[in-house]
Amino acid sequence: MSKKYIIPKLTVVGAGPGDPDLITIKAIKAIETANVILYDALINEVLLDYASPNAEIIFVGKRKGCYAYQQVQINELIVSRAKSHGHVVRLKGGDPFVFGRGAEEIDYVKQFGIEAYMVPGISSALAVPAYQGIPLTKRGSSESFWVITGTTKNHQISNDIQFAAKSTATVVILMGMGKLDQIMEIFASEGQQQTSVAIIQNGTTKEEKMGLGTVETICDVVKEQGLSNPAIIVIGEVVKERAQLNSIYSEVTSYSGYVPESH
Repeated sequence: MSKKYIIPKLTVVGAGPGDPDLITIKAIKAIETANVILYDALINEVLLDYASPNAEIIFVGKRKGCYAYQQVQINELIVSRAKSHGHVVRLKGGDPFVFGRGAEEIDYVKQFGIEAYMVPGISSALAVPAYQGIPLTKRGSSESFWVITGTTKNHQISNDIQFAAKSTATVVILMGMGKLDQIMEIFASEGQQQTSVAIIQNGTTKEEKMGLGTVETICDVVKEQGLSNPAIIVIGEVVKERAQLNSIYSEVTSYSGYVPESH
């Protein structure tokens, strides 16, 4: 391909929470037209079957505490591949603008005159509880919800958790398993020892596991069931509503195991 025909372009694409059926049509179109795909660890790799056989596919995610690329390297890789190949798709789990650093990558490439687009994805913060029949809001139980990162850029616990623990809102915490003990201590200090908690690991996939308890007991439940990352934490009285929605979950929204045909 002659360079004069190359239009450097980045599309940041949300891959959804894990179930490959929860990808949007617009996201599939972006994957199909990509010259290069940079993908993260949390995406379902079945989605890569939508890619052109001529596309270069590069894993840039994190597994078992090891980074394939640092963020600055990913930024530079996007720019270099966009200039040399054309359309780069940055494929991220969930929604790229919900703790996905999608906005940071777009800001970076715009400095180099690269066209940038964004395709939203279904966030795990919403979909994972829903797949277990847990409504984040329900009249009489919760009027609002917080979505908080458990760990900040500096690897500290988020200050927002302290504020959330004072509220009656549903609290969804992403990337918080490493600080679960501290998080539960904060909620307990606000008199929420008996507040219901769900820990959902590998949500919306065939490997999904869930532990139920309270602020007081959930750490023991996690140890007993061997729950670990990737998982989300849901804290609030809406967790008790799950039993009423369980039959709907089983009949309508269970994981289908769909695998797309290779292109």
